[in-house]
Amino acid sequence: MPEPTPLIECVVNVSEGRNAATLEAIATAISAVEDCYLLHRDVGPGAHRTVFTFAGPPEAVFAGALAVYEVAAARIDMREHRGTHPRSGAVDVCPFVPISGISLEEVAARTRVLGQLLAERFDLPVFLYAASATSPDRFGLEQVRRGEYEGLAAKLQLPEWQPDFGPSIPHPRLGATVMGARPFLIAWNINLAPEATLAQARQLAGRLRGSGTKGRPGLFPGLKAIGWHIEEYGRCQVSCNVVDPDNTALARVYLTAVSLADGMRIRVTGSELIGLIPERHLRAAARGFCFEGGYEEEMETAVTVLGLDDLGPFNWRKRVLEAVYRDAAQTDRRSQ
Repeated sequence: MPEPTPLIECVVNVSEGRNAATLEAIATAISAVEDCYLLHRDVGPGAHRTVFTFAGPPEAVFAGALAVYEVAAARIDMREHRGTHPRSGAVDVCPFVPISGISLEEVAARTRVLGQLLAERFDLPVFLYAASATSPDRFGLEQVRRGEYEGLAAKLQLPEWQPDFGPSIPHPRLGATVMGARPFLIAWNINLAPEATLAQARQLAGRLRGSGTKGRPGLFPGLKAIGWHIEEYGRCQVSCNVVDPDNTALARVYLTAVSLADGMRIRVTGSELIGLIPERHLRAAARGFCFEGGYEEEMETAVTVLGLDDLGPFNWRKRVLEAVYRDAAQTDRRSQ
């Protein structure tokens, strides 16, 4: 059997969620790279952040990532940035995810090459995290990003927080960037009814996430979560990264959140997917609610039981990674 064609995904998080012209310039730059397919754009005006998901052969995807940094360097100024999401730079975090035909270690090696190039080209501090990390204390994004943009200058003065590449002072407009290779994670927010307070959202997040709160471990080791308020929705959310989706079922997290919220006298109204999701994890959500059926039936059931249409229409055909990539590649072939 022939080896599968190497295929990777980049899920770059940019600290811009309000300037449509800048977001369109980034999307255009990604799409201009041959064999690099822009699969999804998730714009968050309240968080002042946008997630671009693109995929293709490694060479094309890394070229697409470089194009993102080039546009950000020309158009984003962190000195003017205000938003609810933690961040330390214009291109805040740039993860690369192996999909097929390439190992996590091979992708990590490529991130180091790109990191050095970015540092030299933009005079930008670059931190490596996850599988690319150069020390254990840089493995988690939350440790690397702690202090955010406003605390970056002081952090870079500490011997233990020298960047992997680039200067020991922040770029005034771009801040710093974090990049690395990692397995797939699911970015997903649990919606609370408008009467829930920020303190309650934070309390619920602490109960759910693996790190827990106040020295007590939480319920799901494969889950990271924070509570926040999103002005555009007029409500609080528990913002989640499911970092071990194979062992952290969405259905179980959701049902647990519903139960805990009920005990706090608040309500979970649904959830919000950020970016794309592998089809197996969405189908597993339906089965987690004891439903088994055909492919489309399971997808529709998962949308319903997780309340993914709570904040607006949700078309799973445009949010499942494999389906979106197939459609993008077929469209590209037809246009040639």
